[in-house]
Amino acid sequence: MKPFRFGVNVWRAASRAEWVDKARKIEDLGYSTLSVPDHLTDLFAPIPALVSAAAATRTLRVGTNVLNNDLRHPVLVAREAATVDLLTDGRLQLGVGAGHMKSEYDQAGLDFDAGAIRVERLAEAITILKGLLAGEQVTFSGRHYRVSGHTIHPLPVQRPRPPLLVGGNGRRLLTLAAREADIVGFSGITFREGGTAPDLSGWTVTAVNDRMRLVREAAGARYDRLELNALVQRVVVTDHRRQAAEELASRWSPLSPEELFQSPYVLIGTVGQLVEDLRMRRERWGFSYYVVFEPYFEAFAPVVAQLAGR
Repeated sequence: MKPFRFGVNVWRAASRAEWVDKARKIEDLGYSTLSVPDHLTDLFAPIPALVSAAAATRTLRVGTNVLNNDLRHPVLVAREAATVDLLTDGRLQLGVGAGHMKSEYDQAGLDFDAGAIRVERLAEAITILKGLLAGEQVTFSGRHYRVSGHTIHPLPVQRPRPPLLVGGNGRRLLTLAAREADIVGFSGITFREGGTAPDLSGWTVTAVNDRMRLVREAAGARYDRLELNALVQRVVVTDHRRQAAEELASRWSPLSPEELFQSPYVLIGTVGQLVEDLRMRRERWGFSYYVVFEPYFEAFAPVVAQLAGR
């Protein structure tokens, strides 16, 4: 089993000073990674935010969780990723995904293709990204991208390239992640109706088992090298576990409190209970890398102190 590590998905700040303070606090509390999501809303743009966070810290890794592939050409992503890795002394973790919010596509004047097409386009982008970041001269002709004899400069510090996280919940995307990523990111949520209807049925034990089986089969011989990541949607540190679970279940129908207690995407209970839950989930499914959202990172810090690196 891989040792535990933890990250925080951070959204925004009102000033550079506030951003720097957040990054330093996250590092001081023992988290390994500060990551930034990628949406066309009131969030920081990820790439400059990562460089700033790394400049304010010493060892904290910085990452995208995750870049929407459809907003940027993979040649541009490779160039920016390599530069960020150089400027952060090799601390970049590159996360990519297929996008899911139709409203963002509408606002930017982009076509919102079916999920299968978006994943297909992401697969082509990953091929280009991996080649360029490894220092290859890339020529590629696919359905969605064409690249002719391109190389990038500078090259990343990490060799052969920064670790690649591919994140989502759909079967096609997780199959792609299992075959191509270093880190398979499980979000547990399928966004239906253009991103307006989150489906949480993937939180159940049966659904997690199904996706784990899919990833194991798709990864084949490389499975043992993969790091498995869960994006935690809610953390509730409390002495009143049952009451908190019942309150969440009432809003997240049809999930029951018992299903929430077992899900890798929600953590409810005392610090001791959360520590035990994470150990059990690592043993059961192999999850060793957990990312929590910004509002929960301080409450979750005592768990990090007990488990990080162990």
